[in-house]
Amino acid sequence: MAAMLGGGLDAGMVAGNFPLEQWFYEMPVCTRWWTTATVATSVLVQCQVITPFQLFYSFRAVFVKSQYWRLVTTFLYFGPLSLDLLFHVFFLQRYSRLLEESSGRSPAHFTWLILYATSILLALSPLLSMPFLGSALSSSLVYVWSRRNPETRLSFLGLLVFTAPYLPWVLMAFSLVLHGTVPKDEMCGVVVGHIWYFFNDVYPPLHNGQRPLDPPMWWRRLFEGRPTQEGTDTDTVPINQDIAAAAAPDVGEHAPVI
Repeated sequence: MAAMLGGGLDAGMVAGNFPLEQWFYEMPVCTRWWTTATVATSVLVQCQVITPFQLFYSFRAVFVKSQYWRLVTTFLYFGPLSLDLLFHVFFLQRYSRLLEESSGRSPAHFTWLILYATSILLALSPLLSMPFLGSALSSSLVYVWSRRNPETRLSFLGLLVFTAPYLPWVLMAFSLVLHGTVPKDEMCGVVVGHIWYFFNDVYPPLHNGQRPLDPPMWWRRLFEGRPTQEGTDTDTVPINQDIAAAAAPDVGEHAPVI
């Protein structure tokens, strides 16, 4: 599992820190708390403190019965403690972390991406009968990362080597084989992620740099105060090369196992 989580764990052991603790605190703040809340939610369900019926999103439950917590908990519950949950948490923290770290020091752009994706998914949920939206949100982040790193080579379970843009489709095929049902939540996440990718990475060069999905200034001020002229546009900063080297070394040596 340590190899799956990337580099840096051995150094933590040498320094005298518990590797899991170091890995946890190295995560950016948004990814850290999302991962923590996801694991905590599954533990609470496993211990029968709460039930999944209290967590799923329902338009009537939220806006008629005023159960507003469901707007958040629908993105936190991936199922009971199991190997499937472990896979979900791994992919969630890995690609959420890579996206958040590549968006710059301020969390303004990454949190705006999360707000956009969660809002669209909540709107689509009643139409597609998707009560839990965590997998769809995670799939959106995986898609955006994969399209922004087209040359990165990955290895799935050490058996299949491919470039990053194929990752969402490989994961959907794996989910289909594992669960025997069409992963409509992940397909929906890919659509939501593609809209974000198109208007942030494809559309601007064709329309004089216009970026319709950039966070508004009032949102940036919540995280940055008064932004300076330099360094405010960090949404499409390429992924940090040190991170890329740890997460996806050249396949000539060994591609990262996912």
